[in-house]
Amino acid sequence: MITPLRLHYAPDNASLCVRLALEEIGLTYDTALVDRRARGQKSPDYLRLNPNGLIPVLETPDGPIFETGAILLWLADRTGKLMPTPDSPGRGDALKWLFWLSNTLHPAERMLFYPDRYIAAPLAADLSRATGDRIRGFYALLNRENPNWLSGPVSILSCYLAPLLRWPALYGGQAIGLAEFPNLFRFATNFEIRPAVQTATHAEGLGLTPFSAPSLPQPPEGSAT
Repeated sequence: MITPLRLHYAPDNASLCVRLALEEIGLTYDTALVDRRARGQKSPDYLRLNPNGLIPVLETPDGPIFETGAILLWLADRTGKLMPTPDSPGRGDALKWLFWLSNTLHPAERMLFYPDRYIAAPLAADLSRATGDRIRGFYALLNRENPNWLSGPVSILSCYLAPLLRWPALYGGQAIGLAEFPNLFRFATNFEIRPAVQTATHAEGLGLTPFSAPSLPQPPEGSAT
């Protein structure tokens, strides 16, 4: 067992990907709420953990780790769970999709939610619309490719993807759902009924269908925005 672990989180933020993995692996961990309304992620104490001022951070025996993909990979490699091992023939395929989620889909969603951070304010609405189209294209690609991990055993890829399917339906003004993408919808419905997933989503007040038919969160503490 890896101890101690502390997840610095805000409800319905990228920390959800890490919480899902922690629950699926069955690790004991503490949580520390980052108060987004008070811009807690920019506080001096938090910046000592993550100088980027972004959520999440996982405090570990190896020190604090930031970047969602890095945390997920660290957890998988330290426990030997939720990811093919480095000597497994499936490792390369899993890595390419992990980096696709981290480097392609996730950054596009940040651009959807915060267009004014990427372009002058008068053009933000145009960027948001164009980015919504890009995300629909990424969904279509993933739905078409239908990689083995999408319908196979749960993995860190599952834990990363599920929130990335949730957020564009709720945030960014585009309401991008899964009706057009049957393989993604099937993944979402199968994933959200897992006991470990329900533990994580209940803790953040995400409702009964958090990935297949999401609704705005009702967290018991903190704010998603």
